[in-house]
Amino acid sequence: MSVSRRRFIGFGGAGTAAVLLGTGSWDASTTYAAPSGSGNPFTLGVASGDPRYDSVVLWTRLATDPYAVDGRGGMPDKPIRVEYEVARDEHFRHIVRRSSVVATPELGHSIHPEIGGLAPNHEYYYRFRTGGEISRTGRTRTTPHPLASPRELRFAFASCNAWQDGYFTAYDHMAAEDLDLVVHLGDYLYESGVRTNRRGVVTDPRFHTETFDLARYRLQYSLYKSELPLQEAHAQHPWIHTFDDHEVENNWAGDLSQADTEPDQDPVVFRARRAQAFQAMYENLPLRHEQMPSGPDGRFHRRIPYGRLADFTILDTRQYRSDQPCGDGASSTCDDRFDPDNTMLGGKQRQWLLDGFRTSRARWQVLGNQAPMGQTDWTPGPETHVWLDPWDGYVAERNKVLAAAQDSGVRNLVVITGDRHQNYALELKRDFANPDSRTVGTEFVGTSITSGGDGSDTTPQGEQFLAANPHLKFFNSQRGYVRVTVDNHRWRSDFRVLPYVTKPDASITTRATYVVEDRNPHVHVA
Repeated sequence: MSVSRRRFIGFGGAGTAAVLLGTGSWDASTTYAAPSGSGNPFTLGVASGDPRYDSVVLWTRLATDPYAVDGRGGMPDKPIRVEYEVARDEHFRHIVRRSSVVATPELGHSIHPEIGGLAPNHEYYYRFRTGGEISRTGRTRTTPHPLASPRELRFAFASCNAWQDGYFTAYDHMAAEDLDLVVHLGDYLYESGVRTNRRGVVTDPRFHTETFDLARYRLQYSLYKSELPLQEAHAQHPWIHTFDDHEVENNWAGDLSQADTEPDQDPVVFRARRAQAFQAMYENLPLRHEQMPSGPDGRFHRRIPYGRLADFTILDTRQYRSDQPCGDGASSTCDDRFDPDNTMLGGKQRQWLLDGFRTSRARWQVLGNQAPMGQTDWTPGPETHVWLDPWDGYVAERNKVLAAAQDSGVRNLVVITGDRHQNYALELKRDFANPDSRTVGTEFVGTSITSGGDGSDTTPQGEQFLAANPHLKFFNSQRGYVRVTVDNHRWRSDFRVLPYVTKPDASITTRATYVVEDRNPHVHVA
């Protein structure tokens, strides 16, 4: 691709802080020019995220050698100026924004320019340039104006990208969908080292060790983001991100590591690890400056309206939670899971959520949630045998949230969830301990992109699961994602599944479709 250098002229000024964050403009000084002939720095692709009615954040991370063991991506230890263009057309004949930002080594040479002043509900194209190299073109879209009444919303949600478990073929299919946005609900990567994978033995020792420090987290993101299907899905749609546990460590809770026997058992040591993980996450995802962490802390819960049709309320169920009751795992005898002091959200985030229930005027209230909210009993019979890491370990808070949604007059509560590596369509009860409790919302749990390997349609475990949970209407254990279509009258979830992921190029089909009608939280097969 050849582009006239004159097309990249016209840089505005901004504060030093914005420059260091990779979010603001800078002048055309050659002080920050990338060395020419140093190789393609756009090996990790491009992305956009957190779309609003008048703005979107763009992303790329410079890496001529994404697998460099020091985590620096083969980049020099100096700031580098990166130019960008935003246009209304993919040929960049109608430019609406042209400027530059500075990628710093402190943030892994990632940039997150926030592009404002855009038109609501419009499609845009963008690209980056540095050192004579030009990135691929990305496509993004703004949301409707908050007071607008869009006819329809189309999006997909996904979770659980385990690189070692299979090919990311699902993302090729997602990229080809006609979507307004994508919601990723966590486990974008897995922190564990990789010695064997879908291709056999991993001989490269750089990937053998578990991730604990910034260089290793960066290397793990490079491994995942080098997958072309993932790059394609990022380039075709704006994404909304939250995280679950594996972006840091399996089943972590607040300041606590998973197990007391691990090297980071000391909360001070674990917070240091979390700080490294959060920084790497910010460096590698299209997150706004508002989500930039400060050490081990960051505000990732947020609301993104889609006109008056829907509000996306994105939760953080890891950072503020109390420790899992009864030592984590699964139990049918854990009374501590009913403790009213146990929390998934923390007091401030919970109040923020409940306040949103009272003030939102959206027809559909969409909660972006990490682990299943509805009760998932694993054994038919009088005992209730549940996992303690999801909301089943925090029953009192779940009841409080669901009761508040109903009492606040939320018109349609729909929870979208990842984590479980299975597809569910289920109804949310105000109190699952009461068989006569009212249905107050709906939950759709999406399967993994690859985690768990090929999977299968139905299993004996799935049949038991359906028998034990009368509020559960659908179960499936294949890989894929969920495609959603929402209008004023109904919500439609298409469970898109692949026959296998341990080989590339799998086809995709819609295994089942379930709908929810406006003002009726009961789930029906389409």
